[in-house]
Amino acid sequence: MSVLDTKNLSPRLLSFITALIISTVNALLSLVFRPEWYVPLIVFAITFIIIYYLYHYTLQRFIYRKIKLIYKFIYQTKATKKEEFFYEKILPQKSIDQVSIDVERWATQKKDEIDLLRANEQFRKEFLSNLAHELRTPIFSIQGYVDTLLGGALEDPAVNKKFLANASRSVERLARLVDDLDEISKLESGRIPIIQETFVMQDLVKEVYEEMQLRAEEKDVTLDLKKGTERPITVNADKPKIRQVLTNLVENAIKYGPEHATVTTGVYEIDGKHVFTEVSDEGPGIGEEHLPRIFERFYRADRSRSRAIGGTGLGLAIVKHIVEAHGQTVNVRSKLGVGSSFGFTLEKAE
Repeated sequence: MSVLDTKNLSPRLLSFITALIISTVNALLSLVFRPEWYVPLIVFAITFIIIYYLYHYTLQRFIYRKIKLIYKFIYQTKATKKEEFFYEKILPQKSIDQVSIDVERWATQKKDEIDLLRANEQFRKEFLSNLAHELRTPIFSIQGYVDTLLGGALEDPAVNKKFLANASRSVERLARLVDDLDEISKLESGRIPIIQETFVMQDLVKEVYEEMQLRAEEKDVTLDLKKGTERPITVNADKPKIRQVLTNLVENAIKYGPEHATVTTGVYEIDGKHVFTEVSDEGPGIGEEHLPRIFERFYRADRSRSRAIGGTGLGLAIVKHIVEAHGQTVNVRSKLGVGSSFGFTLEKAE
């Protein structure tokens, strides 16, 4: 490939080629008017020097300095040495087409960053709105009961204890909300260490079932271990935290499911290295449009029904953070009118 076919021409080389061509043409034309041998040489030399420096100056001053400013803006270079490095080493080796590609790539990257910032801003607004709502409900409830008691109901034995009990429940809900927020904050920041141990997953499921038995009996819900998954499978994980994951999932299955239903937990070895645990219910199910966001803080597929049942709206977010803190994944499968299944993976013990 010849020099003229090369795309990556530096300002210096481009000026040299341009000056060489124009000087040669002028020198040849000068022979028409002055056939002496020295005239073309003089014309060539003078033309070459003028064209070379003029063209080089023009490129440097009006084109590559503009490109330099573009690169300074793209890479945010402020130090003089960095600017000189870009100017001397990188820019001369790049054609205008390549510079255009770099700019387009930078623009795409910035657009992606802007889209992410907008999504985060929307998430922040929704989070603050939901947080305010979750805090407002128990606070207003407490305020209402206290004001009523101070207004004279405190002297009425028929209602004072009832109002105090209701206010106490609202305080407990508020305390749970603060505790859950604090736990999520610690999980996100890595301040809660993951202390792994080896244990049998089915044994932990049975322990959680025993803890949740009274709540299940209130709705006549049966807690079962899926048939065919009774064989003990050991995992490496933080047992207290995985207990919390299972407790949250089983509690949700009982809470949102119908009476006389069955909650089933299955434990599966999937690839020799991981164990998949799935809690399934016979509840109303979750709409497909809600599934991608179901693990977000305070996100509720059915807001009115969820808040009527209770809870802080942070249970699934805590589940997600605990599982991801183990370096594993959590997912959900659901169909309206059929039920939901929440599953997560853990490392299989050797």
